[in-house]
Amino acid sequence: MLEVEDLHVSFSTDDGIVQAVRGVSFQVDRGRTLGIVGESGSGKSVSTQTVTGLTRGARVSGSAVFDGVDLLTATEPELREVRGSRIGMIFQDPLTSLHPLYRVGWQITELIRAHQPGTSRRAARARAAELLDLVGIPLAERRIDDYPYQFSGGMRQRVMIAMAMALHPDLLIADEPTTALDVTVQAQILAVMRRVQEEFGTAIILITHDLGVVAEMADEVVVMYAGRLMERGPSRDIFYRHHHPYTEGLFASLPARSGRGRLTTIPGLPPSLIGPPSGCPFHPRCRHAFDRCSREVPDLAAVAGHDDHQSACWLPHDQTAATRPSPDPQAVTS
Repeated sequence: MLEVEDLHVSFSTDDGIVQAVRGVSFQVDRGRTLGIVGESGSGKSVSTQTVTGLTRGARVSGSAVFDGVDLLTATEPELREVRGSRIGMIFQDPLTSLHPLYRVGWQITELIRAHQPGTSRRAARARAAELLDLVGIPLAERRIDDYPYQFSGGMRQRVMIAMAMALHPDLLIADEPTTALDVTVQAQILAVMRRVQEEFGTAIILITHDLGVVAEMADEVVVMYAGRLMERGPSRDIFYRHHHPYTEGLFASLPARSGRGRLTTIPGLPPSLIGPPSGCPFHPRCRHAFDRCSREVPDLAAVAGHDDHQSACWLPHDQTAATRPSPDPQAVTS
């Protein structure tokens, strides 16, 4: 459905060039979910926003082929045709993504009529109410005339999902869809996304730093750090046979199921993307680093001979994380 190859994105600032994304490649198939994980500032959101033409002013290279069309070379009218209709987006903060002065029903109907001009306002309104009911908003026929501030955070996120799914898109990009929501509401939001995927066969790109959400939703996982891919592969391989020390550090930092003891942290801080370190970007924080790590950038290579599981690390690739501590699945998903 979407294949991104060698994506580079940089921004000019007063302090220098920010190299936000550096040679990222990934793909997602119809009906499948790709999880993109990593610390804040790793380039997760910029990657997908660039694909949909939302990083204006950035220097972009590479390709992002969506159903045979390279979105990076598409014109703005062509992107407007795709956004909202074939690619739906759920942004991190629904309160700032919804217009505060318009009723939620009006915002959904305008989306429908913008992409389907022949749809009457009455039909679009009925469709909007149907969508709100689909995502679990009670009394949808009445609440369609409410303003965004009259909804809770979880309900606003449901409205965003309804808007994103209004035209049955082929691809849904969800950027931190459960951030700042309590556990119960988070579970409800994920259940809505799964139901929508099962009903329409939608491909999903799920951007998050929550490994529990990834464990529950993703078929494949991409791990990003400092604008680069550190590791990628099937979800089960990443969780139980991860190879890269950064992936290992992410799992080691999960709270223990008992909730006792000190958290294990990754030492140091993510590097500045204006002047990223030479070699592997993670080497200043890596306890396995040796001389070559600071000199040369490792390419993604197959782990233990499995081409679908790759790691960008100079450690031997014939030794998977089987010798390292695997995450407690109950601790991850709780």
